[in-house]
Amino acid sequence: MRFLTLSIAALVAIVAAEEVKVEVTRAVECERKSQKGDKISVHYRGTLQSDGKQFDASYDRGQPLDFVVGKGSVIKGWDDNLIDMCIGEKRTLTIPPEFGYGDRNMGPIPAGSTLIFETELMGIGGVKAPESIIEKTVSSVASEATEGVKAAIKSKIADAAEAAKIIIADTDGDGQEHNEL
Repeated sequence: MRFLTLSIAALVAIVAAEEVKVEVTRAVECERKSQKGDKISVHYRGTLQSDGKQFDASYDRGQPLDFVVGKGSVIKGWDDNLIDMCIGEKRTLTIPPEFGYGDRNMGPIPAGSTLIFETELMGIGGVKAPESIIEKTVSSVASEATEGVKAAIKSKIADAAEAAKIIIADTDGDGQEHNEL
């Protein structure tokens, strides 16, 4: 019984956890995006959401951070959200404690802090850097977003149509009870 209670509590904590907010601040075009397992090079500036105080910045050192993305060598908020980036792309990540350092102090970062990272992908190991960075136009970014919204709406309409069929079948007067829902 105790195990069941702890399992339910853990599940509730996972469901209630906030998600990382990702804002693409500079979208660029490329042929090869970062993938899990790539060694990437990232410039960043980290600040606390609570007061805006900067706690670290690779820009200040003039040296980006190199690491293998998706392998647990950095905080989960980075590992999960620096994938599918083009060289030259910039993202601002708002990382809640669950995807950062959690309930522990880490140097100048207080326990339970939400972190904001301005990130810029400088390179991907084994991938030739583009000779020039081509920024995506607002219309191409909007077009990609529109296609995603269209696909999501189409999927929801299909789900609703299937649910309507089941409801109609349940009320078709054939004397049988339908418990699919």
